[in-house]
Amino acid sequence: MVFHFMNGAGTLAEHFAMLFDDSLNDSSCSSRRTRLSWEVFAQLMGRMLRPLADKKLQPESFWRGWRLVALDGTQFSVANTPQVKRSAKKANSRRGPAAFAKIVTGVLLEIGLHNPIAAAIGRTGQSEWELARGLLVHLPKDALLLADRLHGCAAFVREVLAAGQAVNRHFLIRARGQIKCKTVKRLKDGSRIVRVPVREKGNPRNIVQWLELRSIRVMVQRKGHRPTPLHLWTSLLAPLTAPALELVELYGKRWEHELFYRQLKLQMRKSELLQSHTVETGAQEIAAMLIAAALIASERAKAAGSEMPALRISFVKLLELMRPLWLVLTLGDDLLAEWQKEALTKRFQDQARRCVTPPRRKRSCPRAVRQPVTGWPRLIKNQYWNEPITFNLT
Repeated sequence: MVFHFMNGAGTLAEHFAMLFDDSLNDSSCSSRRTRLSWEVFAQLMGRMLRPLADKKLQPESFWRGWRLVALDGTQFSVANTPQVKRSAKKANSRRGPAAFAKIVTGVLLEIGLHNPIAAAIGRTGQSEWELARGLLVHLPKDALLLADRLHGCAAFVREVLAAGQAVNRHFLIRARGQIKCKTVKRLKDGSRIVRVPVREKGNPRNIVQWLELRSIRVMVQRKGHRPTPLHLWTSLLAPLTAPALELVELYGKRWEHELFYRQLKLQMRKSELLQSHTVETGAQEIAAMLIAAALIASERAKAAGSEMPALRISFVKLLELMRPLWLVLTLGDDLLAEWQKEALTKRFQDQARRCVTPPRRKRSCPRAVRQPVTGWPRLIKNQYWNEPITFNLT
């Protein structure tokens, strides 16, 4: 299934015949997938999704000794089959029900490699919030977690702190704008030590706990644009260990998660719409795609070595090289000696090392949409900028 979903064309039965030299028709493949227990895929992801970055070989995946890990979610669309319509609800939009039902997926991603180290797939309609809470136990030790405003509330931060005790896990989360904190102390670098109330669910007047965090408020300014406020919380309380401005710039790396999802949906699969006809098999498809992404991340790291950042190796070109190599090694398993297989793999890595992309430009698209929803400005004319960003602590 991993090989199948890495390929843009062909059915599962055709790819099964390629790999195993055996015939199995499409209906048999579908029937067997339907009977497969989800535990098979959960165990496979548990074995395959793990941290890969090395401090010496991939220094861009670390910051001051901490492994950079981003947490974010996405949605995959499922085709409108009778089985899906019976088991899944469509979200409401401004124009009525959405075109497709969605499977929500949360991923812990290793920054600098685009390597998924854990994933949770909402097979039974779980929200991104629920999935994110379950992923906290998979945070590696000595990790710094980056997360967006969905997670920027006291209830989630309390769970992150509980999961990080005694293993040197920390976080850098964008706080929601409406949360009020009590300032305890203003630090020399402009940040503050604050106390954040954790309120009882269903009874917000009752405060069950106070959390002591470090708050960083900054105005992000680009030439020709209005300043944008940014409010961050972190468990790194010492400004000498973690300077405020460095943390603000570091938070921008969270955007790597969006690029990872683009690679998964539009470069590997060419579409956000899953091929599967049920929610359960759709979850299997997502699991196979994440395992494939982990394999690609591993090969990018091997090809790049210590010579360049792993993300400079083209995702698409490496994927195009992996497909025929996998097939050749499978078809020639009894024809090729071990030294020949190793030589083929080495030539693959040498070829992948040539698939280097130029350094990525700074983000130049405006945060606006042509058909805006609440809170988003309307995009009328495309604008681009290359000027440096300035940060002013407030």
